[in-house]
Amino acid sequence: MGINTKYRTDKPEIMDDFAMEGEILRDALDKIAKINQLLGGNQLTLKGVQELIQNSKSKEIVIVDVGCGNGDMLRTLADFGFKNNLKFNLIGIDANNFTISHAKKLSEIYDNISYRCEDIFAESFKELKYDIVLCTLTLHHFKDNEIVQLLKVFYNNASIGIVINDLHRSAVAYRLFQALCFVFQLNDMSREDGLTSILRGFNKEELVAFSKKLNFKKYIIHWKWAFRYQWIISKI
Repeated sequence: MGINTKYRTDKPEIMDDFAMEGEILRDALDKIAKINQLLGGNQLTLKGVQELIQNSKSKEIVIVDVGCGNGDMLRTLADFGFKNNLKFNLIGIDANNFTISHAKKLSEIYDNISYRCEDIFAESFKELKYDIVLCTLTLHHFKDNEIVQLLKVFYNNASIGIVINDLHRSAVAYRLFQALCFVFQLNDMSREDGLTSILRGFNKEELVAFSKKLNFKKYIIHWKWAFRYQWIISKI
C-alpha cells in the first residue's frame, strides 16, 4: 500500500497524552533517545547551537529544550560545554510529569541542568527568557496554527536564536522506520507514534513558508540524514 505524504496528518500520537506514565513510556523515551543518538540527531542539534553561539559574547548561555523527553539532548550539551569551557544553564521543559521525573533521575550528576513540567502554551512559559531555544523532534506534534503561535514566542523570548531539528515527511522515511522498529524491537506505542510522527513531519517548502509568515530575517534550512531538517533561526 502506498503512503500519502502530500499533506501533514492530524492524527494524534499516544504520547500526546500528558497524563501517561509507567514502564511503557519510560522504554519509549529511552529508545527514542537512543535512536536519535545513533542516527546523528543529537549532533545535528548540537551543531546548530555551535553555529548560533560562535558570535555570542555572553558569559553564561541559557538554553531551553522544549519537549526534552528523557533529557538526553541536555546531557549532550552539558558534556560539550564542560569539554569546551562554556558556561551553559540548561533547562528542560515537558508537559508530562512522569517524563520530567525520569529526566531528573538520569541527570542527577549535572548541576547545570534543571527541569520544569510545563505547558508551553501557558502564560508562565511565555514569560520565560533564554538565549537559545531548542525544539528537537517536538514541533511536528503541533498543528500549523499552533506552530506559528509557538515560534512567535520562541523568537520574541530568545536573545540569540532557535534550533529546530525535525522530521522530513517522506514515504521512504516511513518505510525505513518500519525496518528500524524490527531492529530495535520497539514497543507498540513507539512503533505507532514513530510512524505517525513521520506523517506529521515537514517538507522544506512548509518550513520556508513558516519563516516568511513570521518574517524571520536570518534563517537556514538544511536537509540532513536521517530524513531530518535542521532549521536555524538567528537573531544576532
